[in-house]
Amino acid sequence: MNDLEKKVKENTSIPQVPAHEDEPPLRGAFASVLILGAFIAVSWLGVWLLYTSKL
Repeated sequence: MNDLEKKVKENTSIPQVPAHEDEPPLRGAFASVLILGAFIAVSWLGVWLLYTSKL
């Protein structure tokens, strides 16, 4: 392998990502998504109940 091939191989290798360092805690995001999902589900249920009561 010549020098150019070595440099290309070094530059195109997959970078090593540190394992789980500096990741923010996502508990608040998960809770927010659950609350939003519950709100959407309750809203749809309310609209469906209004619709079926008018039939």
